[in-house]
Amino acid sequence: MYKTIFTTVLCAAFANAATYKLADSFDKTNFFDGFEFFSQTDPTNGLVKYANMQLANTSSLAGYAGESVFIGTESTPGAPPSSVRLESVKAWKKGLFIADIKHMPGSACGVWPAFWTFAQDKEWPNGGEIDIIENISMASNNSVTLHTSAGCNMDSKGSAPVAKLQLPDCLGEGNTGCSIHSNVPNSFGTDFNNIGGGVYAMEWTSSSISVYFFPRASIPADIASGKPDPSKWGAPQAKFVGNTCDIDKYFSSHKIIFNTTFCGDWAGKKWKDNASCAVKAETCDAYVKNNPKAFTEAYWLINSVKVYQTSA
Repeated sequence: MYKTIFTTVLCAAFANAATYKLADSFDKTNFFDGFEFFSQTDPTNGLVKYANMQLANTSSLAGYAGESVFIGTESTPGAPPSSVRLESVKAWKKGLFIADIKHMPGSACGVWPAFWTFAQDKEWPNGGEIDIIENISMASNNSVTLHTSAGCNMDSKGSAPVAKLQLPDCLGEGNTGCSIHSNVPNSFGTDFNNIGGGVYAMEWTSSSISVYFFPRASIPADIASGKPDPSKWGAPQAKFVGNTCDIDKYFSSHKIIFNTTFCGDWAGKKWKDNASCAVKAETCDAYVKNNPKAFTEAYWLINSVKVYQTSA
C-alpha cells in the first residue's frame, strides 16, 4: 500500500514537472528582424515622438553598440524628445521570457522606461498586460504590474519578503492595475546601470506570473548555459497568484515591448509627488522640453531576449 501511494505521488511530481526549451532568441544578429518600430501617438499620452525605422536609423536612435542592441532617445530644447518603441513581430502565450540587459534609461526627472508584454489584438486592457520592468523619474527600485479587464484579483504568495502588493484588483481604480513594488536594490535606473545591469526573467504559467531579477554578478548558471530552471531560483521579486483570477482567461497571446517615454499618464501626473523633481519646473512637460542634457543616459543596451516554452 505504501509503495503504491509513494509511486503515485512520485509519478504525479514528474508529470507536473516541465522543462523549458528555447523557442526564440533575439540579439545583435537578428534583433531588428524580430522587432518592429511603433511610430504612432503614445497611448500613454507621453511627451514623446516615436521614430519609425527610417528616422531611427538616420538619427542613430536604434542600432548596435558592441555586443548589445542600442535603443536611444534624442532631446532638443523646446521640443518633445524623439524615442523608440519596439514591439516583437511574434506573440506568445505563457512561457519563460529572459532579457539580459546591460543598461536601461538612467534615473532622471520625467523619464518613464518599460520592458513589458501586452495583447495587441484586443482593446486594452482586455487580453492583459505584464509590466516586467517599469518605474519613473528618480526611482531605483523596480515595479511589476499587471493590467486586466474587470474580475481578475491576485495575491502575492511566494514573492520575496521585500515585495509588497499594492492592490489585488488587476483592473484597479482608473486602470492602474495590480502592482508589486520591490525593495530589491539596484533593480532599476542608474543604480541598475552602475552594477553592469543584469537579467530579468518573467515566468508565465496558468497558475502564476512571476518576475525575477538577477544582478550581473549573480546570474544563475542555468540561465547562462541556456537551460533555465526557475525551480532553483528561490523566491521571485514579484509573484502574482490567481486568487479569483483565471490567468488563461484574462491573458491572451502577448507581444514583447521596449520603450522610453516621458511624463504622460504616470510620470507627468506624479510630477508634484516627487519633491526633488517638482522644484525644477512647474510641470513635467516644461522640465523635459527645456532640459535635454538631463536625458543623456536615457537609452537601453540589450544583450539578448530569449523566449522559452515548456515540454512536459
